[in-house]
Formats: sequence, structure tokens, C-alpha cells
Amino acid sequence: MESKPAVNMLSALGHKGRLAIFRLLVKAGPVGIAAGDIARTLDILPNSLSANLNVLSHAGLITSRREGRSIIYSADYSAMSGLLGFLMEDCCNGSPEICAPLGAIVARAEACDGTCLT
Repeated sequence: MESKPAVNMLSALGHKGRLAIFRLLVKAGPVGIAAGDIARTLDILPNSLSANLNVLSHAGLITSRREGRSIIYSADYSAMSGLLGFLMEDCCNGSPEICAPLGAIVARAEACDGTCLT
């Protein structure tokens, strides 16, 4: 991953509301959650939710699909593991035991398609 997309992703996650949305979507797995359910679960006004979902989507962290009248949002696990890998790329400079637990998290994220979170 290049620095620019990583900065965009980190910037998108650097907001309390957007981080809460993203974490909720990560927990939901690949089935995702309808926008209305996200708003109700996190007690977010629809206009704020829409703006936050747009920021997360433009950063490449979430995807959306239409199911009937609902728009279902899901975390993009590939983007998430890419960001984690980017952050861990030069970890510990010769002392891998420091970052071993984080490396295991990155490895699980890379292998996960969302089903491992449920």
C-alpha cells in the first residue's frame, strides 16, 4: 500500500463516529448492516450517518450494495488488512518479538473474509 491511501484511510478512521461505524461493520461480517440499522444501533442522525459513510466509502474502507429498498454496508476486509500490513511493514527494526502479537492480528485479518469474526 502506498502512503496516500493509508493517510486517507487513517484520516477517515480518525473520527469517533466513523470509527464506531467501521468497527460495527467489521463485527457484522460480510453480510453487512443496513444503513437504518447502523443509525439506530449507534444513535446517529441519518444526515450525519450518510456523510460518515461517504467518507469511509471514498477512503476504500467499506462497500455498499442495494437489497430491495435498503443499502447494505460492509467492511472491506482486504482494505483493512492492507492498512494493518502497511502500519506493521517496518515493525520493530530487528526486534520482532515486540510486534509478534500485532503480526498475528495482521495475519488473521489477511486470512479473514469476515466469516472469522462471527
